[in-house]
Amino acid sequence: MNTLAQRLARYVASVDYSSLSSQVVHEVKRRMLDSLACAYGAYDSKPARIARSLAEMAMPPRGSTLIGAGTKTTPDLATFANGTLFRYLDYNDTYLSKEPAHPSDNVPAALAVAEFRKSHGKALIIAIVLGYEIHCRLCDAASLRARGWDHVSYVSIAVAVLASKLLGLDEEKTTHAIALAINPNITLRQTRVGELSMWKGCAAANASRNGVFATLLAKEGMTGPTPIFEGEKGFFNQVTGPFELSPENFGGEKSDFKILETYIKYYPSEYHSQAAVEAALELRKEVHWEEIEKISVQTYDACVDIIAGEEEKWRPETRETADHSLPYCIAVALMDGKVGLEQFDEERIHDPTLRNLIQKVTVVRNPEHTKQYPEAFPCLIEIETKGGRTFSKMVTYPKGHPRSPLTDQEIENKFTGLSLGLLSLERQREISDAVWRLEDFDDVGEFMKLLSVK
Repeated sequence: MNTLAQRLARYVASVDYSSLSSQVVHEVKRRMLDSLACAYGAYDSKPARIARSLAEMAMPPRGSTLIGAGTKTTPDLATFANGTLFRYLDYNDTYLSKEPAHPSDNVPAALAVAEFRKSHGKALIIAIVLGYEIHCRLCDAASLRARGWDHVSYVSIAVAVLASKLLGLDEEKTTHAIALAINPNITLRQTRVGELSMWKGCAAANASRNGVFATLLAKEGMTGPTPIFEGEKGFFNQVTGPFELSPENFGGEKSDFKILETYIKYYPSEYHSQAAVEAALELRKEVHWEEIEKISVQTYDACVDIIAGEEEKWRPETRETADHSLPYCIAVALMDGKVGLEQFDEERIHDPTLRNLIQKVTVVRNPEHTKQYPEAFPCLIEIETKGGRTFSKMVTYPKGHPRSPLTDQEIENKFTGLSLGLLSLERQREISDAVWRLEDFDDVGEFMKLLSVK
């Protein structure tokens, strides 16, 4: 039987460095620098400290580096700890289709396995491209959210693929790695419902860890339940429903790689809020928040459902809920004139004046906006003042989208801003320079040595 897992394994074997254009390689470096920015920004968060503490219980002589700490642990635990850093702030890149994704959730696994294997920089780049490719193609194929599962279930699959490539597994073992990544690791969407907990920022890191662990098992000869997609109780029948996927048409000779279609965030909030934040900040230049009588928002269904459709999103109690709250993000942008990490501090979230402004927000669905999604992310904000004046702003492609991309310098600025206080200016420049020449490293471990906080 020519199963989907087998065809994915065959595709993985077909991709090498010569398959990648210079543009694809450059985008990998941009995502790496952006992801490291997020990691340093989250370094002192409670979930990151918990994950590091757990990882440091296992310190083998040969392992994978914990970013910032500089100590080594097993590849799977390093993936979890570093993945928590990358994801916790909800500031890493995004891809939206039938299912949403943060495809840079694959990068910590690629780093951990590449270092463990003593891979060169080009192998790391190939692995990251493959992680993005499989992850985004799965999101194009079927929705997990619609059936009550969490989007990170796709992370385990993508990580198993990239880790199999780095570990040099053959088609049979890669097929088993995919099965072992899927079968035990289907995750509930309760993670993103109601008041959000710390786990919201850790779920993808755990899925990545599971993908690495599955691949290490397959490397040692562990077999997994197959056919994992098509089987009687497999992925299609139990999780997504049937879908079509054609690995032979993935990135390479026949198509561009999906990494080119992903979006880097300009603000540390859920992606559906990015256009709204940009519009609110533009309106802040024209009207002071104390003059506001009413804030009317029109946007697409997915935005309403995910970040404005629950009571908790209108009175957030945690950082995790606030950065997934459309009314909060709009109100804090109008009041503060910026949306950075400090806008999600606990004290700021509970400011009664800010909460009063949130209650002036109304959000409605616009069918025309919904038709444009996910190719565009339209949001229209209209403000009526107490004096009867009206102001409006529409944003369709927020900054960071491929149609409005961040420059390399803006990504550099994000990195230096988020790592300020943890890294010296000299070390910031050293890491940044290393990222831009990532393909030149003979051993990824040498790159990882640069990432310690001193």
